[in-house]
Amino acid sequence: MSAVLTANWWAVALRGLAGIAFAAVILAMPQPTLAALILLFATYLAADGLLAILAGARAARRGARWRMLILEGAVNLGLAGVIAVWPAISAVAFLHIVGAWAIVTGALLLAAARRLPGPHGGRALALAGAVSAAWGAAANTAAWYYGGELEGTGFWLAAYAILFGATILVLAHRLRSAATAPASA
Repeated sequence: MSAVLTANWWAVALRGLAGIAFAAVILAMPQPTLAALILLFATYLAADGLLAILAGARAARRGARWRMLILEGAVNLGLAGVIAVWPAISAVAFLHIVGAWAIVTGALLLAAARRLPGPHGGRALALAGAVSAAWGAAANTAAWYYGGELEGTGFWLAAYAILFGATILVLAHRLRSAATAPASA
């Protein structure tokens, strides 16, 4: 599995860049409205889901077991579809939905990290899963405490996307280093 991931380090890097781009767009908005955040989040989910499925499909073609990555991509695409079809319902419980998504995504990344050796980025993948799950728990707690009307929701999302995207970029860098190590030896 680690050989397949190292060959697809670029797809992992694109996922990290998508997260950071998502944060940059949120931070560039003067004062993002909830509707804009919902549509932007759905777009991010769709892009991240497609990249996860792409990496998982490429791994499957090479005989590696990367079902968790494909499952994570499918969860992202499914949630993006639900948000796109029912944006008004998504607005009512936006932080709860995003928090639950982050927890599920974090759990899937932690499960995938168990199968990836440490030198190939297993720790970075586990850190990405932990960041996602912890942020999801914090977002859900804040949403319950403040009744879902959290001021600065955009900043919460941007903070998550920057942390998650940076962690995924670290993973991509480790995978790329592992991919080029035999060639330089």
